[in-house]
Order: sequence, then C-alpha cells, then structure tokens
Amino acid sequence: MTNNARIVFIGAGSMSFGLSTFRDIFNTKSLAGCTMVLVDTNPEALERMTALARIMNREGGAGLTIESTTDRRAALAGAGFVINSVAIDRNRLWKMDFEIPRKHGIRQTLGENGGPGGLFFTMRTLPLIFDIVRDMEELCPDALLINYANPESRIVLALAKYSKIKCLGLCHGIFMARGDICHMMDRSWFDLELWGAGLNHFQWVLGIRDRHTGEDLYPRFREIEKTFDPAFQPLSRRLMHSFGYWPTCSDDHLGEYVPYGWEGGEHGYDFAADERERAELKTTIEGVLAGGPLPDEWRHGPAERSDQVIEAILHNSHRYLESAVLHNRGAIPNLPADLAVEVPAIVDSAGIHPVSLGPLPDPIAKLLSVQASVQQLAVEAAVHASKELALQALLVDPVVNSTTAAQALLDELWEINRPYIRPCV
Repeated sequence: MTNNARIVFIGAGSMSFGLSTFRDIFNTKSLAGCTMVLVDTNPEALERMTALARIMNREGGAGLTIESTTDRRAALAGAGFVINSVAIDRNRLWKMDFEIPRKHGIRQTLGENGGPGGLFFTMRTLPLIFDIVRDMEELCPDALLINYANPESRIVLALAKYSKIKCLGLCHGIFMARGDICHMMDRSWFDLELWGAGLNHFQWVLGIRDRHTGEDLYPRFREIEKTFDPAFQPLSRRLMHSFGYWPTCSDDHLGEYVPYGWEGGEHGYDFAADERERAELKTTIEGVLAGGPLPDEWRHGPAERSDQVIEAILHNSHRYLESAVLHNRGAIPNLPADLAVEVPAIVDSAGIHPVSLGPLPDPIAKLLSVQASVQQLAVEAAVHASKELALQALLVDPVVNSTTAAQALLDELWEINRPYIRPCV
C-alpha cells in the first residue's frame, strides 16, 4: 500500500477516543497523503471533532486530507483501515448493567467487560459491530479493522469466528500496569519495559526489565511491593502474592473477572467524574476551536498506537506493539485456540504477527480458562440473540452466585436491551 490510503474512523464524535486517535494520527509525518474520514451519527459531535482534527492536522504538519460524514457506507468504500470506537447509549445503559445485578445481590466491579454487565455490553454491541463489518465485507473487504470498543476480547473473538475481516484490538492496559509499577519502584516511565500475556484487562506481567540495560527488575519489584502503601491496588497485590506475577491493568478492571473482585473495591464506573472530565475536555476543545493553543500533551503521541499499526502496514516497517488483542490460535498454547488473547505483536505489510511468550504458568492459565468459557458463551449468546445461551453464560460466570438472581437480572436487562439484541449471522 502507498500513502493514499483511506482511514475511516467510526465513532469519531467521541471526545476521549477521538482525541486519543488524533494524537496518534496527527503527530506523525509517516501518514502524509492519506485521507482520514471521520464518521459519527451525532452531527454536532462530528462537526466539533472534525474542526479539531483539521487544526491538529495542520499544526502537527501531518499532511492528511480530512473528510467527515454521517453516512458510514459512503465512508467505507475503498477504505484500507477502519478504526472503531462505537458504543450504544454508553453511560445510561452501563449504569443499568451495574445497578440491576447489584439490586439482585450480584457483587461486581465496573460491569463492562466481565460479570453480568459484560454480558449485556456484548449482547447490544455485537449486532452494531457486525453491521459495520458486513458493510466492510462488501465495500472494503481487505481493510484492517482496528477496534477500541469494549468488550474488546469478545468483539475480537466474535469477528475471528464469524467474519473474514482482519481485526485487532488495541488497549492501553499494559501501559496502566507499567505506570503502576513505575510508581511503586519510583522509576521513570521511560526506564521500564514490560512483557505480558493473558486476556484483555486480565493480562499478567511476565517480565519487567530495565529498558537500557536489560536487567531483570522483577526481583527488585517484589521486594519493594512488600513494604509499599497497602492501600494501593490491594487486589492486584494479593493475586501477585498467590500467582507470582503482577496482573493488569487495575483492581477494578481485573476484578470484573473473579468472584472476589469486590475485595478491591465494590463499585461501578465513576460516572460523575466522567461527566466532569467530559465537560472539562469539551471546554478545552472549544477553546482550541476558538483560536486558543493546543495543550502541549496533545502534541505528543502515541496514545492508542493506531498510527504505528497503519504506518507499519503501509511501509513494511516491522513495528513492535507491547500488546494487541488477537485471536489466539496458539499464541498462548495453554489457553483455548478459539479465544481472544492479549499478547505482544509485530506489524508489517504481511499483517499482524502475535509474539508468543510460551505457555502461561499453569495456575494462571487455569484461572483464565474459567473466563475463557464465559467469553465464548457470551459471544454465542449475542451472535444468535439467544436468551437461553445468555442465561448459561451467566451461570458459568464466577461472579454470579445465584440462579434466582441470574434469571431475574437476565429478564430485566434483556427487556432494557431488547431494541439492540438481534442475530448477527
């Protein structure tokens, strides 16, 4: 491919993922000549982010052509890359995903990627994802789908099984773990290198090294952890004590996958803080659109690494990704082949190549295998719009501790999500 590629960003009206993607794309010169098409169903949000994209493109000297449209199919025709960050009525439905199971006595955290909340995030999101993918199969069958949307593992697994579209998921969870470890060790972000493997939001850091010397820092980290503030990431630390390695990417995220996750803090997403941050970000964006300066941190990338993926494929530059969500097919040999895993990867013109770190330690693999079954069943429930399979997915989930509660929350959340649930195949 050459630098006349068409990059389509679906869900570009999102201020958070929109800005992250812009930081990737407009802080590199390697994509000059490409066309970026921004797509969103909200015309006001799309107009705001399109104006911001043009400013960041100009100030970064990125040299892209910027287009925008609410017509997804028109945008997709001839695309080489599709970036996806869509969500359906995100905050309102996510609140219900957390609050209704809690009302029935199910203790979960966040309710986004695991537990009952993760199931219904899957049930309503996969039909929309497959709408996009079916359009891609018709209009740009050779394009690569770069997915940011949650639940990441389930989306990648579903597409690997039921579509021929090439897909990978990107998540900054490994960087969250790196930040925590740097904080605990009082080391610079740029000093450490992490190697991890596992599931999205349930990766395990298998190696910590000094980026400059290659020194193994895990022994030192384990010593520091023993006397570090006990209030910091207590669940992650208990799991490290039990399994020997640090799990990503925070207590609340990994807590979604285990029945004792609430021990790290039984809470949902902080929607009030989210609204405050969105309001502040909107004010900042409007200030830039009115002629104010770009914040300095917006001039630095990457944020989500989409630019690295696109540049590597266009220029065969063999870029290393610290982590990517991909169909397993043996990358982690002691987890099911039919599963989405998160491992390092190399990207070049031939595609995305998982880097296998070998088998996970057996106890960790057994812990993740429980979640593997939950994710496989949830995907089948969503793809076939099956309430029976959805109930089975709940009853396999270790977060669910009552058949009565499972049936009650299923009935409630099914009715709420009924407008979005439909077969995908």
